[in-house]
Amino acid sequence: MDHLEYEGYKGSIEYSEADNCLFGKVLGISKDLILYEGNTIDELRVDFECAIDSYLLENKQALK
Repeated sequence: MDHLEYEGYKGSIEYSEADNCLFGKVLGISKDLILYEGNTIDELRVDFECAIDSYLLENKQALK
């Protein structure tokens, strides 16, 4: 697995040896920076999906 996908968004999967954790950022979004992290791939996926859900909710509220 080299990336995550959710709701049409893709996210990177990287490992920080210094912090001993997985992290990533949502790809293909130029105006915002969306980061997520986890100690396991399952934690990373959950944080990624929560980050996307929050991003979509914020954008929906901004359009009101």
